[in-house]
Amino acid sequence: MDAAFQIVVLGCTGGPRENNLSGYLFSPLDTQQWIALDAGSLMCGIDIALAKNSLQDVPFTDPLLTQTGEMHAHHLKAYLLSHAHLDHISGLVLNSQADSKKYILGTDSTINDLKNHIFNNRIWPNYGNEGSDPILGLYTYLRLELHKRQHIPDTNLTVEPFVLSHPHNYASTAFLIEYKGKHVVYFGDTASDQFESERHLNTIWERIAPLIRENVLHGLLLECSFPHRDAKQVVYGHLDTHLMMQELHRLQEKAQVPLKGLKVLVTHRKECLKQGIDSLLKIQQELTSSNDLGISFFFPTQGDRFTF
Repeated sequence: MDAAFQIVVLGCTGGPRENNLSGYLFSPLDTQQWIALDAGSLMCGIDIALAKNSLQDVPFTDPLLTQTGEMHAHHLKAYLLSHAHLDHISGLVLNSQADSKKYILGTDSTINDLKNHIFNNRIWPNYGNEGSDPILGLYTYLRLELHKRQHIPDTNLTVEPFVLSHPHNYASTAFLIEYKGKHVVYFGDTASDQFESERHLNTIWERIAPLIRENVLHGLLLECSFPHRDAKQVVYGHLDTHLMMQELHRLQEKAQVPLKGLKVLVTHRKECLKQGIDSLLKIQQELTSSNDLGISFFFPTQGDRFTF
């Protein structure tokens, strides 16, 4: 399958460091229609991507802005937010003072959290078009309806959202993104169906199984926050390596074809600050050793560029 999309990693961990949090630039290969998939890290990630030449094809032409400023303000068309936890929005919030007008897309719960608890003229100025005294009007909220395909403004992309389980009945989101009949799925934070009565991941597997059979699913960006060393961690609404492989097996059962070669970018790996424990490496080792499906796993570092 020829690559159709490019992904630039602005941040790829789930913390605890504040400078490398979930955020990805995403665009079709044949356009410069960039959107942000979450924005925990934003400008600092663009800086690193530029240093790694991961944005070398972007036409920087504004003599009044740095390349970071131009990428942020002009080339980035919209934000697609999976949920409003700080590690997924902090870059968007802090960098908003240097941004240009654009859309923020999310489900009602995500938009309402931004409106009521972040852009509310108390925690941060209200840069949105709703809520308390919305006079700045920098961002226009676009509320997505679950399971309904929606055009992403200023691009030729569409997005179809699905709810994910996260802790304490807090909803996260997965996004099925489409361009010219080709697809990628981006997952926000998610619990395994093994621990949830709603079985939200099963709904997504059923939706994308035909896309796998038709060879039009180009890959997944799927979280794996922990090695399989501490089962207690999954109560926080995340996947560990064991649960991730279980879910991918369920996807193969739904697809009824081998997943060999399916590209999976492993996101949201959480760093452990205990002496002698490299949890990022441990996640990579465990997924690699247990990969009996032939998945093409990718373990990103900040500033990397991938094609899917």
